[in-house]
Amino acid sequence: MFDLNTLNPQQRQAVTHKTGSLLLLAGAGSGKTRVITCRIAHLRQQGVPAEQILAVTFTNKAAREMAERVEEMVGRKETKGMVIATFHSLCLRILKVHIDRLGFKKNFSIYAAADQQRLIRDLLRDIGVKNSSSDADQVLWRISAAKNHFIAADSYQSSDRDPLTTLVATIYPRYQQALKAYNAVDFDDLLMFTVQLLEQHPDLQEHYCQRFQYQMVDEYQDTNLVQYRLLKLLASGHGNLCVVGDDDQSIYAFRGADVAHILNFEHDFPGTKVIKLEQNYRSSGNILTAANAIIKNNQQRKEKALWTESGAGSKIEYLLCEDGEDEARQVMEQIHAEKYRGKLAYGDFAILYRTNSQSRSFEEQLRYENIPYVLIGGQQFFDRKEIKDVIAYLKVIQNPADEVNLLRILNYPKRGIGTGSIDRIIRHSADKKISLWRVLQQVDQVAEVNDRTAIACSHFVDLIQRYQKRFAQPLRLQETLLEMLTELKLAEEIYRQEKDPQIAQRRVANQEELLNSLATYLERTPHPDLAGFLDRISLFDDEIAGKNDKESKLALDAVTLMSLHSSKGLEFPVVFLVGMEEGFLPHKKSIYETFDIDEERRLCYVGITRAQQQLFLLGTQQRRKYGKLEQREPSRFLGEIPEKLLQKSVGEPPRKATLEEEAASATSFFDNIGQMFGD
Repeated sequence: MFDLNTLNPQQRQAVTHKTGSLLLLAGAGSGKTRVITCRIAHLRQQGVPAEQILAVTFTNKAAREMAERVEEMVGRKETKGMVIATFHSLCLRILKVHIDRLGFKKNFSIYAAADQQRLIRDLLRDIGVKNSSSDADQVLWRISAAKNHFIAADSYQSSDRDPLTTLVATIYPRYQQALKAYNAVDFDDLLMFTVQLLEQHPDLQEHYCQRFQYQMVDEYQDTNLVQYRLLKLLASGHGNLCVVGDDDQSIYAFRGADVAHILNFEHDFPGTKVIKLEQNYRSSGNILTAANAIIKNNQQRKEKALWTESGAGSKIEYLLCEDGEDEARQVMEQIHAEKYRGKLAYGDFAILYRTNSQSRSFEEQLRYENIPYVLIGGQQFFDRKEIKDVIAYLKVIQNPADEVNLLRILNYPKRGIGTGSIDRIIRHSADKKISLWRVLQQVDQVAEVNDRTAIACSHFVDLIQRYQKRFAQPLRLQETLLEMLTELKLAEEIYRQEKDPQIAQRRVANQEELLNSLATYLERTPHPDLAGFLDRISLFDDEIAGKNDKESKLALDAVTLMSLHSSKGLEFPVVFLVGMEEGFLPHKKSIYETFDIDEERRLCYVGITRAQQQLFLLGTQQRRKYGKLEQREPSRFLGEIPEKLLQKSVGEPPRKATLEEEAASATSFFDNIGQMFGD
């Protein structure tokens, strides 16, 4: 049981609304989950049969928590027959009964990601695509995107401006035919086929409309076209559709989400009642005022403004730092200060950024200061393939006897040394009991290796030996690494492999960050050399920051690092929103390519409203790119925050350290490393 008097007036109005369409605009931290569960419980108390109630969410965790809360309110017996499920599990229920109408057997299989990739690779090989492993992911992503936009295989169009679409147009129909032959579907098919089923068979549509008389949908702003069409089909006739969402938090366009679905809801369902949940139970007044001031600049939105009874709270602190490394240091200083002042745990702090490549400087600084952290929604920086590839070159240059890394780079980028030749080189090494490096130096003595491969091996040996001499000059480490990346054309190789420019761009940006990491090492180390840099990376790389799953990581007492996209739905007492600069937030792609500043502003709004007590906004005057400093411009979103809310602080240019201070810093660094690993 629950008491309606525990709800605020708007929440109570939403809970007691029974028939007709309802648009519940639930601002950040406004208690929407409580409203949904109370509404379900109220419907049961008003005599609505449990089997007529449907609640749809986006994640299994959200569905499970919602079901548990409803059960606590009304008891398990009263929930029997009720459906609280994700979109995919709802569609699976329907297809398990009726998929035979689409020509499948009812005992169909569901292909998970690994099964899909294996099938796509086989199909690519069938048409003669050699690099099937790297292409498979891109083709599969495009097919998924097409299905989310309700584009069937026979309707997919290729584009002259995008060569990948030609490959997808060839593979997509073959992929669907193969699935059908195997009596299998993928996860996107669950939704798409259910919509097709209901559209092609009016009797089934009528049946499920009658079955689910009262429908509720959470996070409606995140629906894609297929989900939108499904909901319209299920709600036709009775129109008892209650959707809960916030257009100001629509940040998943890259997944196919369309904010127009929530903006046009009243047009799609005439007579809709609109209730706004604007009272926030999470953040202080100043944080909410700043968030409102920013988001109101979006023209296409539902008017609303968050407010709280908890008071104004602290001012928002804006720290303009000298550069990216100073930004990371400033965050650490504030964590130490706030932890002591507010008696906070490390788990009370979150560092949020626009792109995952921004995590590098914070990861290094957190490890440097022996502060525990967890990274959500991305690999740790030095675990990324594009970084491991460069590190492998550096390790072989430093130590050619490192055969694991030697084999990693021997034919990367491709230089005409095939797997067959590599096998013969390895066998020769084992037979003669000499190192692989020695075999490569004397490759003309390997009878089974042809002349073209021998020349390629000789060029590789020359490359390594040239850079051994160059990296022996400590003052030119940074320039030499840039020269090596340029000569190897690793960026071009990434773009060639990925096909998707967005992913390729992120991976190239990560390699840029490795240059910045080297630049930081040079600044901090009195006597730098390549071996020292690699030792530093190896020590960092051995650290295990926590478990892989998001829930387990957040349960640890550790500072959280995550992208703004990953942060939605979470809250932290203290939030650092970093990289508040043009090109980061808003992202350069939105400025120069898509011209969609609105979604970037919504990302900023989401980041700000994650903070409960204290919010820090940080940006830099200059930032490294390819190891060299470039001037930066403050984010336009900073100018949208009223001056009275901000406490500004401008970092002083770092003073040139003396030799004694540099030596002390180096000693401190290795002391900290010793503490990490128990000396």
